Amino acid sequence: MKKILLLITSVWLIAIIVHAQSADAGNWKTWFVQSGKEYRLAPPVSSKQEIAQVLSSQRNMDSAVLQQVLFWNAGSPGFRWEEMIYKLWMTDTSGNGALANMLVGTGIYDATVAAWDTKYAYQRPRPFVADNRVKVFAVKPSSPSYPCEYSVAAGVGATIIAHFFPSLADSVNHMAEQAMASRIAAGTAWPSDTHAGFELGKRIAEKEIEHTKDFTCKIPWNGKRPGGAGIWKGKPMLPQAGLSKTVVLDSASQFRPGPPPDYAKDMAELKAFKPGFRSTANAFYWASQDFWFEALNKKIFEYNLNLDPPAAARLYAITAIGQYDAFTACWDAKYTYWGTRPDQYDTTFHPVLIFTPPFPGYPSGHAVISGMQAALYSYFFPAEEAYFQKKAKDAAESRFQGGIHFRTDNEVGLELGRKVANAMIQKLKADGIDHVVPLLQLKENQRVAKAK
Repeated sequence: MKKILLLITSVWLIAIIVHAQSADAGNWKTWFVQSGKEYRLAPPVSSKQEIAQVLSSQRNMDSAVLQQVLFWNAGSPGFRWEEMIYKLWMTDTSGNGALANMLVGTGIYDATVAAWDTKYAYQRPRPFVADNRVKVFAVKPSSPSYPCEYSVAAGVGATIIAHFFPSLADSVNHMAEQAMASRIAAGTAWPSDTHAGFELGKRIAEKEIEHTKDFTCKIPWNGKRPGGAGIWKGKPMLPQAGLSKTVVLDSASQFRPGPPPDYAKDMAELKAFKPGFRSTANAFYWASQDFWFEALNKKIFEYNLNLDPPAAARLYAITAIGQYDAFTACWDAKYTYWGTRPDQYDTTFHPVLIFTPPFPGYPSGHAVISGMQAALYSYFFPAEEAYFQKKAKDAAESRFQGGIHFRTDNEVGLELGRKVANAMIQKLKADGIDHVVPLLQLKENQRVAKAK
């Protein structure tokens, strides 16, 4: 019991910090709803009716409740839902994973913008502000209380995941209830804030599901593939994914590369390559790790953007749209050309990586996504451009080192990914977003140093 009290006291002391949040976010441009103001909620009820429930929740806090508070304290309001949907997408074979991943990102962002419009329309004080008997077990947010931003994210996340992955419906709804209860116990939200937030998130999620219901191609593959040499053989995975409707790109074929070359020179280079410890380690690393998702989370934490819900939600949404459009563009090219893989081009060749993906090789999906992510992250965090570009090259090279892609697949893939990211960036600039996060002075310092 003493240990629990000590831990609770420690969390309470840490929570003295107050973090500023984007007060103007209610006016930000949204993706799949007309505006945040369109979803402004009715005024909140009197908090006098709810103070007893907040105090009771804190008096009865045990180790299990505290663990939930700490779990949801980590990251931005959407962090846990982004984490969950990303893992689901990476193992999805239904063809809806990329869309579901995108909608969690855009839904949480659009709903957060709507929440911020309501927050500053009514300026409802947080429980710890309204009553000094309420302790706060989280970093003190500076934004108004109504509606609860964590509950907004829960409403979006639970609704979208349950829609695309029905077997998880009970689990995600229970998870949402835990998120809502944790904010009451943390002293940062009134019970009515959590209920209103969840319903707002659910409503916007349902709107975005309806808006995108025809994005993915529902027509079954006709079983046909091109004839001739250099054609990939096997049972294709997601052969219709390249027919999906895109968001920022005019179409999946907007930046479609030209056809692959005769792979004779590529094959000779690959067979002459001698795998070593470093190259093999790099191949297995990129085949097994989710670097780009983890990198975004890391940068959000390092820049303290996890404490600014609208800013964090915007990064997740932009990234998710980029992933969706890049994936769709990549699959368009893959199933336009049906480019073969090294172990099919030369059946005597044995890749370092044991498992060869069940879809055509040209262009490399790893390279497309990495080229897009590196360019987009460089826009988010411009002082770290060199780091991200190196990681993109490492990712692309890993597929050559693993023996499952020709070098041409990787080079073309990186370029396609960069073009998708550039289209995203131009869209952001056209919407008035000149930069997404405050810029570091490193680049300016480097420029001044070179001038001396």
